Amino acid sequence: MIKNIIFVLVGFYLLIRGADYFVDAISSTATNLKIPKLIISLSIVAFGTSAPELFISFQGLLNGNNDVVLANVIGSTIVNTMLIIGIAAIIRPIKIKNETIKKQLPLHLLIILVFAILLLDNIFNSTINTISRSDGIILFLIFLYFIYYIYSYYKKSNHLKENLIHEKPKWNLPVSIIISICGLVAISFGSNLAVDNCVAIARYLHISEKLITMVILVVGTSTPELVMAITSARKGEFDIIIGNIIGSNIFNIGFVLGLPIMILGGVSTNSFNFVDMSIMIISGLILYTFSKDDRKLTRTEGIIMVCIFLSYYTYLFLT
Repeated sequence: MIKNIIFVLVGFYLLIRGADYFVDAISSTATNLKIPKLIISLSIVAFGTSAPELFISFQGLLNGNNDVVLANVIGSTIVNTMLIIGIAAIIRPIKIKNETIKKQLPLHLLIILVFAILLLDNIFNSTINTISRSDGIILFLIFLYFIYYIYSYYKKSNHLKENLIHEKPKWNLPVSIIISICGLVAISFGSNLAVDNCVAIARYLHISEKLITMVILVVGTSTPELVMAITSARKGEFDIIIGNIIGSNIFNIGFVLGLPIMILGGVSTNSFNFVDMSIMIISGLILYTFSKDDRKLTRTEGIIMVCIFLSYYTYLFLT
């Protein structure tokens, strides 16, 4: 088991470092191409920080580890929304733009609600809970609408042209592309090590794959989002915080889960119950409600979000 633990640590290192370089390289590419910050945070950075979850989902499905796949996405959504945004708000109250409240947060809440409904089949009938290929297609279509929204928002919002990135890119375009590819390779290899050895440790300790994925894999792969949120909060870059988390969650549900299931087939969801789905829905509702109330997330609201997150994870350990 010591060997498995070492491989998990190596896998996490490759995941985190690979994602770090990937995000920097993608951002550098976008800077070279003069893409605005808001678009980067909603799309490119969101995809970059969701890349570990994408590879973990494919690896889990290929190996038949259904709990790993679903815990990866459900856990990431809860961690991103409740823990990461909560910590960022505690560090510095987050101001929310009106456009985000009217468009982005409702879309974020919608895909969470649709995902939860698709997960809980037995509420509506007596069948076993599953996420089928058709469910994957629905989630992927919502994701495609999100991409269309980003594109149309960019095209229609003339004021974004004033916010084009003028700072010098970290690397030139060819180097940025090469580093992006290397980052993806590190993420892919690291996710293989992390998934395989986390599952091996779980089985050795007779711990459910759901729990070890929710605790170790999810928190580990959410590290890029957490580091970025803390850094952005300190600098007052609120668009990057909210845009990255909304984008990451929609990517996780619609792309990270929807695409692999659409390609490789459905998975059963028996290890996840109404409590798991409720917390995920509550996370989306709380983010929307707190933001809509006064167009900002206060420190008190951040503390509430973190406390709900800790209560849920305590429930996971106790059950």
